[in-house]
Amino acid sequence: MKRITLILSFLVLSVFAASAQIENPVKWSYGQKKISKTEAIVFIKASIEDGWHIYSQNVKDGGPVKTSVTFAPSKDYVKVGTTSEPKPVTKFEKSFDMNVSYFEKQVIFQQKVKLNKPSTTVKGKVEFMVCNDSKCLPPTEVEFSVQVK
Repeated sequence: MKRITLILSFLVLSVFAASAQIENPVKWSYGQKKISKTEAIVFIKASIEDGWHIYSQNVKDGGPVKTSVTFAPSKDYVKVGTTSEPKPVTKFEKSFDMNVSYFEKQVIFQQKVKLNKPSTTVKGKVEFMVCNDSKCLPPTEVEFSVQVK
């Protein structure tokens, strides 16, 4: 009898643990391409699960938390211009009562950097908010580190 109770308890706890898992519908990856001896492009890619989206860097005030990419200060590199993004989808969202621009499935942000030494590590963080048709998850920050050689 103790064995059956133990097995049933384990199954019940397993079900609760599985349903309490934190949702994480966005996976991030990073890369770089050296375009000259003194310049490189850093790539920041979001792979987004079906049904979810993250917002553009160019969302107006009063809307959702826009995606922002910040780079750690370093004497080894300098940002050139702003972080670019492809053309987003723009639609009216009732929850924010405004047109918002967002990305589905995947998006690659790009940042050109001027290198002050041939090899360095570019570090920073991405803040973003992910939503689907019924809910939004709290804004999240992820740190990144890209070795440029």
